[in-house]
Amino acid sequence: MKTYLFYISQNYSFAILRPVQTRLWRRGDKVYWFFEGSEVNPAFLLPDEKRVHSIAQIQSLKPDAVLAPANKIPTFIPGLKVGVFHGFDAGKVDNRGNNDHFKVRGCFDLYCTQGPSTTRVFKRLQQSHGYFNVIETGWPALDPLFTTSPSTQQDKPTVLFCSTFSKRLSSAAHLHPIIERISRQQDWNWLIQFHPKMDRQTVARYRSIQHQHLTVVDTDNIIPLLQRADVMLCDTSSVISMFIVQQKPVVTYRNICPGAHLINIDDSALIESSIERALSRPSALMANIEKHVNELHPLRDGQSAQRVVEAIDDVLAGKHPLSKTKPANVIRNLTFRKKLGYWGL
Repeated sequence: MKTYLFYISQNYSFAILRPVQTRLWRRGDKVYWFFEGSEVNPAFLLPDEKRVHSIAQIQSLKPDAVLAPANKIPTFIPGLKVGVFHGFDAGKVDNRGNNDHFKVRGCFDLYCTQGPSTTRVFKRLQQSHGYFNVIETGWPALDPLFTTSPSTQQDKPTVLFCSTFSKRLSSAAHLHPIIERISRQQDWNWLIQFHPKMDRQTVARYRSIQHQHLTVVDTDNIIPLLQRADVMLCDTSSVISMFIVQQKPVVTYRNICPGAHLINIDDSALIESSIERALSRPSALMANIEKHVNELHPLRDGQSAQRVVEAIDDVLAGKHPLSKTKPANVIRNLTFRKKLGYWGL
């Protein structure tokens, strides 16, 4: 029997890690959750899930592995550090032009990658850095997408609108009046779901226009919304990839990495006609979507969580020895110690 720690800082992490938790529980392992910061809502914790409240408690638990859907975690806590990603690569870059999805910060011993497009890059990084393993497992957050059915039947087409929280890339504020108009004129249902970091005033504006066919949804699990929708409207966000793996069309507004798998537009006046085109599922578009998905996340059997568990088992068993040790990460760990209020060993 092993002990596992799930280290999270956002509510969406529950849905990412719970499929892994289910697999671990089935074989009798122990699982504990730790919430970093104040943006995790404890109310989302289920009655049978266990939480630890301090780094001192984590040190006492001595977890065999720590799983985090994050870019970085403290390396002074015990256990194999496993990166499982908080989303797909959306093409976003930092101020220096670096793609944040592929930025290595010296925190993880194992990356469980989502598909060939992610694995190839991390394999190259593994060769150059030498202190972490890369194993393609698929993304556990998507397991329920392939193993469950939508909870309700739709009486009319459903459009899911999501937007990045980045002020530079978000279209939410600009598209607000257009979405309101279309939602009242077209015979479609609209679901609106935003990232937890979305501007509060923008969210409030969408709440103010809710009606019979437009609903703003707060949730820690977007999977049911992805299943219910026939088309997604978005800008530049990794949630696009979560939706498109179902081989459903996506209309994007000013996406920074447009491709043949998307219906990308720069003119908001084209949104309505673009959604109509998406609903018709043109054959050329659907072929491009299938090609894209095979690179993005070809493992669509609902078994990604099991592969994550097996990958961790193999690394803990010494099946993938590394040529180098992880860097000390002194500055980053000092920052974490200050943030977490922990100065022990």
